[in-house]
Amino acid sequence: MSTASPAAGPASLVGGYVRLFPADVARALEDVTPADAAAVLATQPPARTADVVRRLSADQAAAVVAALPDTAAQRFLEHLIVPRAAALLARLGSEDRERLLSGLAKPLSKELRDLARYPADTAGALMDPRVAAYASNTRVETVLDRLRGLTRRVYDIFVVDAESRVTGVVPLQELALAPLDGRLDTLAQPSVPKVPATAGREEIVEAMAGGTTPSLAVVDFDGRLLGVLRYAALMAAAESEASADIQTMVGASKEERALSPALFAVRKRLPWLQINLGTAFLAASVVGLFEETIQQVTALAILLPVVAGQSGNAGAQALAVTMRGLFLREIRVGSWPRVLLKELAVGALNGLAVAVVCAVGVYAWSRSVGLAAVIGVAMVLAMVVAGVAGAAIPTVLSAIGQDPAQSSSIILTTVTDVAGFFTFLGLAQLFASML
Repeated sequence: MSTASPAAGPASLVGGYVRLFPADVARALEDVTPADAAAVLATQPPARTADVVRRLSADQAAAVVAALPDTAAQRFLEHLIVPRAAALLARLGSEDRERLLSGLAKPLSKELRDLARYPADTAGALMDPRVAAYASNTRVETVLDRLRGLTRRVYDIFVVDAESRVTGVVPLQELALAPLDGRLDTLAQPSVPKVPATAGREEIVEAMAGGTTPSLAVVDFDGRLLGVLRYAALMAAAESEASADIQTMVGASKEERALSPALFAVRKRLPWLQINLGTAFLAASVVGLFEETIQQVTALAILLPVVAGQSGNAGAQALAVTMRGLFLREIRVGSWPRVLLKELAVGALNGLAVAVVCAVGVYAWSRSVGLAAVIGVAMVLAMVVAGVAGAAIPTVLSAIGQDPAQSSSIILTTVTDVAGFFTFLGLAQLFASML
């Protein structure tokens, strides 16, 4: 005859059911309060608790863990693999998270804290860990009931498997219009825009450009859902990437901010300024080749900035358009023949239009047909070279695996100055007798 207490029977029955049917238990606990769910799981071994909690929706799982007694919650966390425990802790409030971490062994606590700290400007640092994620067999009515209790905006519902891997996404509008007894797997779109938690701004923006939803899933290396990047964070990442590209085009570091320490700014800028100085001497050496010609016709020195300035502006326009095309993925490296031919044509047509006006102005000033003709032809040639260079520089940098924005304007300035000086002074020397 058994000597077990009357309570032992029901407790043993619950434990056996949790062990044999964790998925059914998880479905049942989705419909109760976190406190009631925690009361059921608190008496179970950590392995059984883990089997159930990993099948709960992200919000319910976090709420249940927060409601567990500290000892039970800590035993449960110690049983999980570290990345999954870190992802679960990230969904808790700061007070609950610190309370549980402080009770864990120091090595594990440190590892979980380190894992939760993603580098700045990565998807992990920008994401919101409070993601609306549910199993594929969850009923629409259950999801809607859960969403009504949320205090934050939700645009997409992510569908996950038993291992928390993302398998689909359901737009909120489709969920609202679906039958209440329907299941998420019948509504889910299998194509889910996502990025790893370690993705940088550029990868985030690329994924955003190719996606069709206002949210972007953030996953670990095994594809498990960690959080979501919402529209505001995505726009911030895009703006940050664009502004960083503007900085690197002129030789400033992406890491520099308006209020960065002066020595930090000097350390980041000075190498490129020294490079720019070297390229300026290169351009000056081109002028030095034609020193005698300039001494004979002093008007050439006066007109040099006109040619260099116009070619520089033409190159900057081509550079900006090409950079935007690469940034928005409108063009690829393989598109370079079409891009270069287009910029060649634009440079030639713009050069002809500017050359006519320039030649007329120079003739009115100098009364020299030869000087007007020389600067007109030089203007066309220099603007063609500038346009092609403006398109070629970022394309070449991208083709060799470098950042296409990295100091492009410094390289372009060198090319346009050298091309402008050489064509103008070279033609002047060839036709010196006409000047």
